[in-house]
Amino acid sequence: MTESRVYLQPAYILRQRSYRESSLIFEAFTRDFGRISVLAKGVRKAKSKAQGLLQPFVPLRLTFLGKAELKTLTDVELAESFRPLSGFALYCGFYLNEVTAAFLHPDDPHPELFADYRQCLSDLQQLGALEAVLRNFELNLIEKTGYGLQLAYDAHHGRPVDPLKKYHLDADLSPVEAMDGIYTGNTLLAMQSRNFSEAEVLAEAKVLLRRVLDQLLHGKPLNSRKVLNEIIKRL
Repeated sequence: MTESRVYLQPAYILRQRSYRESSLIFEAFTRDFGRISVLAKGVRKAKSKAQGLLQPFVPLRLTFLGKAELKTLTDVELAESFRPLSGFALYCGFYLNEVTAAFLHPDDPHPELFADYRQCLSDLQQLGALEAVLRNFELNLIEKTGYGLQLAYDAHHGRPVDPLKKYHLDADLSPVEAMDGIYTGNTLLAMQSRNFSEAEVLAEAKVLLRRVLDQLLHGKPLNSRKVLNEIIKRL
Protein backbone atom coordinates (compact mmCIF):
# COMPACT_ATOMS: atom_id res chain seq x y z
CA MET A 1 0.00 0.00 0.00
CA THR A 2 1.43 3.34 -1.04
CA GLU A 3 1.75 6.03 1.58
CA SER A 4 -0.32 9.19 1.20
CA ARG A 5 1.59 12.43 0.72
CA VAL A 6 0.47 15.93 1.70
CA TYR A 7 2.02 18.87 -0.13
CA LEU A 8 2.77 22.36 1.20
CA GLN A 9 0.43 22.27 4.17
CA PRO A 10 0.35 25.57 6.13
CA ALA A 11 1.63 24.84 9.64
CA TYR A 12 3.27 26.07 12.82
CA ILE A 13 5.41 24.01 15.18
CA LEU A 14 3.96 23.79 18.68
CA ARG A 15 6.76 21.80 20.33
CA GLN A 16 9.66 19.56 19.39
CA ARG A 17 12.26 17.16 20.77
CA SER A 18 15.47 15.63 19.55
CA TYR A 19 15.29 12.11 18.16
CA ARG A 20 18.38 9.92 17.90
CA GLU A 21 21.56 11.64 16.76
CA SER A 22 20.39 13.91 13.98
CA SER A 23 16.60 13.96 13.78
CA LEU A 24 13.63 15.76 15.34
CA ILE A 25 10.09 14.80 16.24
CA PHE A 26 7.76 17.76 16.38
CA GLU A 27 4.08 18.47 16.84
CA ALA A 28 2.64 20.87 14.29
CA PHE A 29 -0.64 22.73 14.13
CA THR A 30 -1.69 22.43 10.49
CA ARG A 31 -4.55 24.22 8.78
CA ASP A 32 -6.28 21.18 7.28
CA PHE A 33 -5.17 18.28 9.48
CA GLY A 34 -5.07 19.80 12.96
CA ARG A 35 -2.34 18.69 15.34
CA ILE A 36 0.02 16.11 13.84
CA SER A 37 3.31 14.50 14.88
CA VAL A 38 6.12 14.57 12.33
CA LEU A 39 9.53 12.92 12.13
CA ALA A 40 12.15 15.13 10.47
CA LYS A 41 15.08 12.89 9.59
CA GLY A 42 18.62 14.25 9.61
CA VAL A 43 17.63 17.88 10.11
CA ARG A 44 20.05 18.39 13.01
CA LYS A 45 23.07 17.73 10.79
CA ALA A 46 25.36 20.70 10.21
CA LYS A 47 24.52 20.90 6.51
CA SER A 48 20.74 20.72 6.97
CA LYS A 49 18.90 23.73 5.56
CA ALA A 50 15.68 22.77 7.33
CA GLN A 51 16.95 23.06 10.89
CA GLY A 52 16.71 26.86 10.96
CA LEU A 53 13.11 26.74 9.72
CA LEU A 54 11.80 24.05 12.06
CA GLN A 55 11.24 26.37 15.01
CA PRO A 56 8.14 27.55 16.90
CA PHE A 57 6.34 30.69 15.62
CA VAL A 58 7.71 30.36 12.08
CA PRO A 59 5.02 30.21 9.35
CA LEU A 60 5.77 27.05 7.39
CA ARG A 61 4.55 24.93 4.53
CA LEU A 62 5.15 21.25 5.23
CA THR A 63 5.23 18.36 2.81
CA PHE A 64 4.96 14.99 4.56
CA LEU A 65 3.86 11.43 4.01
CA GLY A 66 2.49 8.56 6.03
CA LYS A 67 -0.82 7.11 7.19
CA ALA A 68 0.39 6.26 10.68
CA GLU A 69 0.18 8.63 13.64
CA LEU A 70 3.79 9.73 13.09
CA LYS A 71 4.25 11.37 9.67
CA THR A 72 7.59 11.75 7.88
CA LEU A 73 8.70 15.18 6.71
CA THR A 74 9.90 15.29 3.11
CA ASP A 75 10.16 19.06 2.57
CA VAL A 76 9.66 22.36 4.39
CA GLU A 77 9.63 25.96 3.23
CA LEU A 78 8.95 29.36 4.71
CA ALA A 79 5.35 30.37 4.03
CA GLU A 80 5.79 34.13 4.45
CA SER A 81 7.98 36.75 6.04
CA PHE A 82 7.51 37.25 9.77
CA ARG A 83 8.85 39.16 12.75
CA PRO A 84 10.45 36.94 15.45
CA LEU A 85 8.97 37.10 18.94
CA SER A 86 11.17 38.56 21.64
CA GLY A 87 11.04 39.55 25.30
CA PHE A 88 7.74 39.06 27.09
CA ALA A 89 6.00 38.32 23.77
CA LEU A 90 8.23 35.26 23.35
CA TYR A 91 7.04 33.82 26.66
CA CYS A 92 3.47 34.60 25.65
CA GLY A 93 4.15 32.60 22.49
CA PHE A 94 5.27 29.57 24.47
CA TYR A 95 2.08 29.78 26.52
CA LEU A 96 0.06 30.09 23.29
CA ASN A 97 1.65 26.90 21.96
CA GLU A 98 1.19 24.95 25.18
CA VAL A 99 -2.47 25.79 25.65
CA THR A 100 -3.19 25.14 21.96
CA ALA A 101 -1.52 21.73 22.07
CA ALA A 102 -3.43 20.89 25.26
CA PHE A 103 -6.81 21.51 23.61
CA LEU A 104 -6.26 20.00 20.17
CA HIS A 105 -6.88 16.31 19.57
CA PRO A 106 -4.59 14.61 17.03
CA ASP A 107 -5.75 14.79 13.42
CA ASP A 108 -8.77 16.97 14.29
CA PRO A 109 -8.77 19.94 11.88
CA HIS A 110 -9.78 23.42 13.02
CA PRO A 111 -9.06 25.77 10.09
CA GLU A 112 -10.83 28.73 11.75
CA LEU A 113 -8.78 28.27 14.92
CA PHE A 114 -5.65 28.02 12.77
CA ALA A 115 -6.50 31.48 11.41
CA ASP A 116 -7.03 32.72 14.99
CA TYR A 117 -3.66 31.28 16.02
CA ARG A 118 -1.94 32.97 13.08
CA GLN A 119 -3.58 36.29 13.96
CA CYS A 120 -2.61 35.90 17.61
CA LEU A 121 1.04 35.44 16.65
CA SER A 122 0.84 38.52 14.44
CA ASP A 123 -0.65 40.53 17.31
CA LEU A 124 2.06 39.33 19.70
CA GLN A 125 4.68 40.44 17.19
CA GLN A 126 3.25 43.98 17.34
CA LEU A 127 4.11 44.15 21.08
CA GLY A 128 0.82 45.84 21.97
CA ALA A 129 -1.60 44.80 24.74
CA LEU A 130 -0.19 41.30 25.03
CA GLU A 131 -2.41 40.04 27.86
CA ALA A 132 -5.50 41.19 25.98
CA VAL A 133 -4.22 39.29 22.92
CA LEU A 134 -3.94 36.09 24.99
CA ARG A 135 -7.38 36.50 26.58
CA ASN A 136 -8.94 36.93 23.15
CA PHE A 137 -7.22 33.81 21.85
CA GLU A 138 -8.23 31.77 24.92
CA LEU A 139 -11.87 32.63 24.22
CA ASN A 140 -11.45 31.67 20.57
CA LEU A 141 -9.75 28.41 21.56
CA ILE A 142 -12.55 27.48 23.95
CA GLU A 143 -15.20 28.34 21.37
CA LYS A 144 -13.62 26.77 18.30
CA THR A 145 -12.86 23.47 20.04
CA GLY A 146 -16.51 23.03 20.89
CA TYR A 147 -16.85 24.22 24.48
CA GLY A 148 -18.02 27.79 24.07
CA LEU A 149 -18.92 30.21 26.83
CA GLN A 150 -22.24 32.02 27.08
CA LEU A 151 -21.38 34.98 29.27
CA ALA A 152 -24.23 37.35 28.41
CA TYR A 153 -27.15 35.38 29.92
CA ASP A 154 -27.92 34.17 33.43
CA ALA A 155 -29.78 30.93 32.64
CA HIS A 156 -30.35 30.16 36.32
CA HIS A 157 -32.49 33.28 36.75
CA GLY A 158 -33.62 33.43 33.12
CA ARG A 159 -32.46 36.94 32.30
CA PRO A 160 -29.61 38.79 30.53
CA VAL A 161 -26.51 39.65 32.51
CA ASP A 162 -26.74 43.07 34.14
CA PRO A 163 -23.51 45.13 33.83
CA LEU A 164 -24.09 46.61 37.31
CA LYS A 165 -24.47 43.29 39.14
CA LYS A 166 -22.05 40.56 40.24
CA TYR A 167 -21.84 36.92 39.25
CA HIS A 168 -20.33 33.53 39.93
CA LEU A 169 -19.77 30.78 37.38
CA ASP A 170 -21.74 27.60 38.08
CA ALA A 171 -20.49 24.04 37.50
CA ASP A 172 -21.38 24.37 33.80
CA LEU A 173 -19.33 27.59 33.55
CA SER A 174 -22.40 29.76 33.12
CA PRO A 175 -22.92 33.06 34.99
CA VAL A 176 -25.22 33.12 38.02
CA GLU A 177 -26.11 36.38 39.75
CA ALA A 178 -24.83 36.48 43.35
CA MET A 179 -24.32 39.21 45.93
CA ASP A 180 -20.84 37.85 46.65
CA GLY A 181 -19.99 37.23 43.00
CA ILE A 182 -16.39 37.82 41.94
CA TYR A 183 -17.11 38.81 38.33
CA THR A 184 -18.95 41.98 37.39
CA GLY A 185 -21.63 41.86 34.73
CA ASN A 186 -19.68 44.55 32.91
CA THR A 187 -16.70 42.18 32.62
CA LEU A 188 -18.85 39.29 31.38
CA LEU A 189 -20.45 41.44 28.69
CA ALA A 190 -17.09 42.93 27.67
CA MET A 191 -15.62 39.44 27.34
CA GLN A 192 -18.60 38.31 25.28
CA SER A 193 -17.89 41.15 22.85
CA ARG A 194 -14.08 40.68 23.05
CA ASN A 195 -13.50 44.14 24.52
CA PHE A 196 -10.50 44.18 26.87
CA SER A 197 -9.86 47.93 26.89
CA GLU A 198 -10.64 48.36 30.62
CA ALA A 199 -8.05 47.32 33.21
CA GLU A 200 -10.74 45.86 35.50
CA VAL A 201 -12.13 43.75 32.69
CA LEU A 202 -8.68 42.44 31.81
CA ALA A 203 -7.92 41.53 35.44
CA GLU A 204 -11.24 39.73 36.00
CA ALA A 205 -11.04 38.01 32.60
CA LYS A 206 -7.67 36.53 33.54
CA VAL A 207 -9.12 35.02 36.74
CA LEU A 208 -12.25 33.77 34.99
CA LEU A 209 -10.45 32.18 32.06
CA ARG A 210 -7.95 30.50 34.36
CA ARG A 211 -10.89 28.87 36.15
CA VAL A 212 -12.46 27.83 32.84
CA LEU A 213 -9.25 26.45 31.33
CA ASP A 214 -8.39 24.52 34.48
CA GLN A 215 -11.83 22.90 34.51
CA LEU A 216 -11.80 22.03 30.81
CA LEU A 217 -8.26 20.62 31.07
CA HIS A 218 -9.20 18.69 34.22
CA GLY A 219 -6.51 20.41 36.25
CA LYS A 220 -3.69 19.60 33.83
CA PRO A 221 -0.94 22.14 34.67
CA LEU A 222 0.32 24.59 32.07
CA ASN A 223 4.02 25.08 32.82
CA SER A 224 4.38 28.19 30.70
CA ARG A 225 1.64 29.89 32.73
CA LYS A 226 3.83 29.70 35.82
CA VAL A 227 6.71 31.32 33.96
CA LEU A 228 4.45 34.10 32.64
CA ASN A 229 3.14 34.84 36.12
CA GLU A 230 6.64 35.13 37.53
CA ILE A 231 7.66 37.52 34.75
CA ILE A 232 4.54 39.66 35.26
CA LYS A 233 5.31 39.97 38.97
CA ARG A 234 8.70 41.44 38.13
CA LEU A 235 7.41 43.92 35.57
